[in-house]
Amino acid sequence: MNTHLSILSEVKAGNYRALARALTLVENSISPADSILRDLDGKADTTVLGITGPPGAGKSTLVNAITSYFVNKEKRVAILAIDPTSPFNFGSLLGDRIRMASQFNNPNVYIRSLATRGALGGISAKTIEMVDVLKASNFDLIIVETVGVGQSEVEIAGLADKTIVVLVPESGDEVQNIKSGLMEIADCFVINKADRNGADTFANNLKKIVHQGIKTIPILKTVADKNTGIDKLCEWIAKSETFDNNRKTFLLAEKAWKLIQHRRMQDIDKKKLREKIQAALKNDDFNIYRFADEFVEG
Repeated sequence: MNTHLSILSEVKAGNYRALARALTLVENSISPADSILRDLDGKADTTVLGITGPPGAGKSTLVNAITSYFVNKEKRVAILAIDPTSPFNFGSLLGDRIRMASQFNNPNVYIRSLATRGALGGISAKTIEMVDVLKASNFDLIIVETVGVGQSEVEIAGLADKTIVVLVPESGDEVQNIKSGLMEIADCFVINKADRNGADTFANNLKKIVHQGIKTIPILKTVADKNTGIDKLCEWIAKSETFDNNRKTFLLAEKAWKLIQHRRMQDIDKKKLREKIQAALKNDDFNIYRFADEFVEG
């Protein structure tokens, strides 16, 4: 039996050690990563839940509360935490996840972190590949948690079946930016830390903005560290929705675009690019657009 097929059969059987190995191979593009990816079931339908929002919104606490809810219902949950810093900053990531400690030893929970390595927006081709490997295992829910910075919220839409945007009552400034992208991808807004002052006013302002859109987006209030509002949120997560084919096609096209972009860029050596720029700058008629044309053609 081929190595990748034996790894895949172990992954499907729910062997965490085989899953960890498969994810490491894929994350680092080590053989037989390519074969593993190409033998995945393209129609695996485990729900992928994207959770995004600004730093400090309490996303990790919310993820913990959601995980506990589903685990208590005998469900298996995988969490992929996207860390926008370097791969060497694992300590701070785990430090930030102290609240998740109770989940680490739970046999029905699998937690993995992924450094974005500077991918614009935090969702890299690697994230897509790793989520697809998780979908090959026997989880009931996969949660992808990312720090919302700039475009990452919009990019998570290509990856998740349902996207939750977490805000806090003090997120007034974010609301101004919501119109510019978040509206299109949010399937649900969660106002966390809703026991703080101004939560109701904030929820009402958000409702006004949301109701200008085409689709109705639920706005739910939670206090994750006190487990308030979690049941209602999890009932929304568990609700199966039939996605129209247009949306599915659109999301798959987004994924394919990202993977193709990654492949096309693989051969571009940044060091070589800098050296060529340095040489080209010696010419008086240097032009960045002509340079790019020559670099691509050359």
